[in-house]
Amino acid sequence: MKFNVSSKTLYSYVSAVSKIINAKNTLQILDNFLFILDGDMLTVKAADMENSLVGRLQVTNAEGSGRFCLSARRIVELLKELPDQGITFEIDDDNLEVKIAYNSGCYNTVAINGLEYPETQSETEGEAITFRCPTQQVLKGIENTLFAVSTDEIRPQMMGILWDVKPEAVVFVATDTRKLVKYTNATSHPGVECSFILPVKGATVLRNVFAKEDEITVTLSASSVRFDSEAFTFDCRLIKGRFPDYNRVIPQNNPYVLTVDRLSFLNAIRRVAVCGDAGGGLVKFKFTPDVITLRASDNSYGTSGWEEVPCNYSGNDLLIGFGATYLIEILGTFQTPEVMVKLADPSRAALCMPAENEPDCELIMLLMPMNIAD
Repeated sequence: MKFNVSSKTLYSYVSAVSKIINAKNTLQILDNFLFILDGDMLTVKAADMENSLVGRLQVTNAEGSGRFCLSARRIVELLKELPDQGITFEIDDDNLEVKIAYNSGCYNTVAINGLEYPETQSETEGEAITFRCPTQQVLKGIENTLFAVSTDEIRPQMMGILWDVKPEAVVFVATDTRKLVKYTNATSHPGVECSFILPVKGATVLRNVFAKEDEITVTLSASSVRFDSEAFTFDCRLIKGRFPDYNRVIPQNNPYVLTVDRLSFLNAIRRVAVCGDAGGGLVKFKFTPDVITLRASDNSYGTSGWEEVPCNYSGNDLLIGFGATYLIEILGTFQTPEVMVKLADPSRAALCMPAENEPDCELIMLLMPMNIAD
């Protein structure tokens, strides 16, 4: 086998595909890339025990066809250091010696037989559901929900992002019981109805690898999902279990409404939280018509602090406590100049949302309060 390819083009593919490889693999072969040459199409594949990621790119002056495996770490590091130039791969079909030649040098190694690389088992049970959506729709869903995913292994069904696909929209949901995010995006209409829980690793791969793709085709089967674009194919094992009924926990009647400048509020929370308890991160908020008063203290060290932020608040005066870390995460996720918070009483969840949603989108974040003593 023989083919020519741009070093930087190949590097962009192998560095993307390498993101699926675990730091430690039980099967040593999974520390390698599987390269498949078929005509002028080169396929680069990486996998762990549950997922696989494939990249496809065009090569030139291709001779022969076949498959071989090379160390992922060595290939990524070599291509990273090479300047942007054409390189030639020559693979001896008999002894699998590999020569990678470029203008000023040559790299020699020995490949592993590609037939030793484990094949991805495709599911045949049940009927698959397929729909297409713009990549930006997927990326926005992940960016708005990934921070709220639970890390509690006791509830594995909450350790991922729920995709609740409706014919007219895709709803992305994540929760860790303290906070919940629901992001509805109707920029495209899937035309089907289904749901699945995508693990964090799968969401991270989609965000990092598919960002430059225009459209993603999603194919859902019983226990896995496949994401296809022009350049990549990603097979991901899903999280089993039933996701909590998120609509039941979202309050429908929070009569008190706060509107405040997002950055002013966020920075004030960061400053006041410095004086608070590092463990719980409790900050007390007193809402009045024109001003929010923030207070935090740590009796163990005798520190305390308070700050006022101008706001527009309609409702009875209210004293409520929130974990600073959670509220900082929520406000940091929003992109709008102003945010809106809907409240009811100190024991009920607050609803946080942008003052103005993007067209065809709705973002709602729920935050549970913390117990406080006046």
